[in-house]
Amino acid sequence: MAGRWKLKAQLLAGEEIALGPGKADLLAAIDAHGSISAAARAMGLSYRRAWLMVATMNRCFARPLVETRQGGMAGARLTGEGRAVLAAYRALEAELAAAGAASCAALAARLRD
Repeated sequence: MAGRWKLKAQLLAGEEIALGPGKADLLAAIDAHGSISAAARAMGLSYRRAWLMVATMNRCFARPLVETRQGGMAGARLTGEGRAVLAAYRALEAELAAAGAASCAALAARLRD
């Protein structure tokens, strides 16, 4: 049996999870699809769940990460702050994976076959 690792970082604002792997994936999906509903569908989330995640992120950060458009240009997009936060989170994920690789391998080697 080969071991797998899932290291995850969560940024807390008080008791709320301001950003974690799922919210980062949602930001990336909104960026790719141009709307919260399309991003939710792509991720297998309900629109309500995705909307609540966006609302939490926008509430927790000093500046909104996602802005919505209505009318003829309906949809959503990441703000400049949203792009910067997503890039910083992805960099943190890469740093954690690199820093933990040796320890993760050492522990995985001790798993039962």
